[in-house]
Amino acid sequence: MTNDKITLKLTKAESLVLCEWLARFDSVQTLAFDHPSEERVLWRLQGQLESTLKEPLLPNYREIIDEARRCVEADSQ
Repeated sequence: MTNDKITLKLTKAESLVLCEWLARFDSVQTLAFDHPSEERVLWRLQGQLESTLKEPLLPNYREIIDEARRCVEADSQ
């Protein structure tokens, strides 16, 4: 397998929702992985999101994530 890179494109709202979900999952550990590599990929993705997004550090993060969830939900309808 080569180490070729791919680029994923997400909206800011999608990125925030995904980052929040990964952080929440990290605290409860409820997913079952078939292979350790699956978990490693999710943690790598979470780390990239956390190093890119500034919103989780803001005092009004709860309102920001609520709005992001509404945007993502509205986009899917």
